[in-house]
Amino acid sequence: MARPYKCRRVCGLPRCTAFRPEVPTDEEPVLLSVDEYETIRWMDKEGVDQEGCAVRMQVSRATVQAIYDRARRKIAEALVEGRIISINGGDYRLCHGGECRHCCQKNVKEKGIMKRIAVCYENGEVFQHFGRTEQFKLYDVADGKVTDSKVISCGDYSHEGLAELLVKEGADTLVAGGMGAGARAALGSVGITIYAGAAGSADAAVDALLSGKLQSNPDATCAHHEEHDGGECPHHHGQ
Repeated sequence: MARPYKCRRVCGLPRCTAFRPEVPTDEEPVLLSVDEYETIRWMDKEGVDQEGCAVRMQVSRATVQAIYDRARRKIAEALVEGRIISINGGDYRLCHGGECRHCCQKNVKEKGIMKRIAVCYENGEVFQHFGRTEQFKLYDVADGKVTDSKVISCGDYSHEGLAELLVKEGADTLVAGGMGAGARAALGSVGITIYAGAAGSADAAVDALLSGKLQSNPDATCAHHEEHDGGECPHHHGQ
């Protein structure tokens, strides 16, 4: 049975939909679809990796790579042959500003606004190992105050899977105890701000964050990480 087709999500339409060479040409324009343009925007301009781009566009990494490769070939063809680039069409659905918690996240961060904070969670406390956390507590924030919260189960995920779960849940910030380099890389690839080194009450940690009193510790690692070469813990999900 064929897999269901997924429309690619794009954050916004391009500001300019055509690029023309200085010398007029009778050659057929090169058509760049909007979803192809979106991969170029994320991966070449914003510096997001394949995994992060796939999460933002809500498709697989293989699909993103195929779209990206096709877009690069088209742009190269237009530059070498002096042809017009026209951006239009494609299989995509448009995110509408505030309805999309993560693909518009850059603008949110520039304004210093946190909309949803996730905390590695266990029995009311900040759980101390990101890769082994079984729950996240999510806090909705408006005007610098918590307006709602809920606890979700994580399941058996890798670092990348946990990062993707947080993105799907709309989290833009994570409060955690310790984590290794792999976890930091996975979270960074999807643009989630990390406050590591927290301990004690999860609610109190979020209050401290919102009041500007919670500082992130870049050296906060899981105790298990320090016991093994390579900085990674064999107890992580998916390993």
